[in-house]
Amino acid sequence: MSMSQTLNEKVVPAVMKFVNLKALQALKDGVLYTMPLNVIGSIFLLIAAFPSKAYTDFMASIFGADWQTPLYKVQNGTMGLMGLVCVISIAYIYAKNEGFEPLSAGVMSLAVFFITTTNSINFTPKDSKEVFAVGGIPAGWLGAQGMITAILIGLAVGYIYSWFMKKNIRIKMPDGVPSGVVDAFSAMIPATAAFILADIIFIIFKYAFNNTTLVEFIYKVIQTPLQGLSDTPGGVFVIAFCIPFLWFFGVHGATVISGIVTPILQANTADNAALQIKGTLDIAHGAHIFTQQFFDNFINMAGSGETLGLVICMLLFAKSTQYKQLSRLAIVPNLFNINEPVLFGIPIVMNPMMAVPFIITPICTAMLLYAAIAMHLLAPMGGVMPPWTMPPVFSGFLIGGLPYAFAQLVFLVMGAAIWFPFFKKADNMAYAEEIAAQHHEKGVEA
Repeated sequence: MSMSQTLNEKVVPAVMKFVNLKALQALKDGVLYTMPLNVIGSIFLLIAAFPSKAYTDFMASIFGADWQTPLYKVQNGTMGLMGLVCVISIAYIYAKNEGFEPLSAGVMSLAVFFITTTNSINFTPKDSKEVFAVGGIPAGWLGAQGMITAILIGLAVGYIYSWFMKKNIRIKMPDGVPSGVVDAFSAMIPATAAFILADIIFIIFKYAFNNTTLVEFIYKVIQTPLQGLSDTPGGVFVIAFCIPFLWFFGVHGATVISGIVTPILQANTADNAALQIKGTLDIAHGAHIFTQQFFDNFINMAGSGETLGLVICMLLFAKSTQYKQLSRLAIVPNLFNINEPVLFGIPIVMNPMMAVPFIITPICTAMLLYAAIAMHLLAPMGGVMPPWTMPPVFSGFLIGGLPYAFAQLVFLVMGAAIWFPFFKKADNMAYAEEIAAQHHEKGVEA
C-alpha cells in the first residue's frame, strides 16, 4: 500500500472522526463567544497598564491617582467573565448542533454552574484573626479559574438536554400554543434532572470533601495541572506540531487545536493580566510563558505554518508564472494571517515535500520563543490580546513593545530561510513544466 493510500484510508478517517466529535465541535464554537470580551477587555487593560512609568505618571497628573479604576472595571467585566460565558455558550452550541432549541440548554447550564459553585465569600477584617463569610460568588470562579468547570458543565448539560429531547421525554403542549411557551415547558423535565444531579454533586463535595465545591476541586485537580503542563517545552512542542500536522490532511488545525487549548491559554493570559495589574509580571511571581497571544500571534503568526515567509520567497525569487501569480494574490491575506490561498494554491495540503517546512517552522518559532521568555530575554506576555488577524510586528508591538515586535521580525526572517530551499525546489519544477509546455505548444503549431 502506497503512502497516499495509507493516508487516505487509515489516517484521514481517524483524524476526521476526532475532529467531528460533538463535544469538540461545541467546545470549539462555544469558546469563540469569549473573543469580543478578551479583545476589547485587553485594550482597556493596555490603556490602564501600559508599561511606561512616564505614561502612567502623565495620566495620573491629568485624571488623578485613581484614573485606572474605570479601565480595570471594564477589563474585569469582560475578561473576568470568560467562564460564565463559556458555560452558557457551549451548552447552547451543543443543543443547536443537535437541532434543538438552544437557549434553554444555555440557561440550564448557567443554573447548574451556580448550583455547584460556592455562594459565600470568606474574609478577615483588618486587625482581626476571625474569618467571616458573606453571601456572594467569588469573582475568580466566573472567569479564568472556572474555565474547565464551565466547559465540563456546558458539555454535560448540552448532552443531557439533547438526550431528553431525542427521547421525546418532555412536557408536550397542544397545538396553537406559542413556540416560546412550548420551548419553556419542553425544558422542564431535562432541567429538573440536571438540577437534581447538580444538587447531588454539591452535597457530595460539601460533606464528603470537607466543605469544598465542584469548581474548587476541578481547579485544583485538573485545571492547575493542565495550566502547568501547557507551560512546559513538551506542551508547547506538541501544540505547535499538531496544528500543521492536521492541516496537512486538509483539516483546519488551528481551529481544532484552539478549541481544545484556548480555555487553558486564556486562563494563563488572565493570570498574567492579574500580575500585570499588580506590577509583578515575571516568572518569579508565577507568570505563565504559554498564553493565548503565544498561540495566536507566534505559533500561528501569518497563518498556520508561518507561510508568510514562503509568500515573501515567492514574491522575490519565483521564476515560474504559477508562483509569481500566487504570491501576488496571497501576500495581502497572508499579512492578516489568512493563508488558505497558499495552503490550497501550491498546494501544501497533502504535499509531502512542503509538509517539512510547514511543520518545522512553527515548532522552531515556538521553542525559541519559549526559551527566550524562560531565560528572561523577553518578559512574559501580559493581558493584551491583539486580534489574530493583526499583521506581525504590529501585534508584537501591542503585546510587548519593541522587543516583541523585533522578535516577530526575526521569526519571519527565520521562517523565510526555512521555507526557501523547499520553495526553490518546487519553483524549479513548476518552471520546468511551464517551459516544457511552451515547447510542446510551439511544436504543435509548427
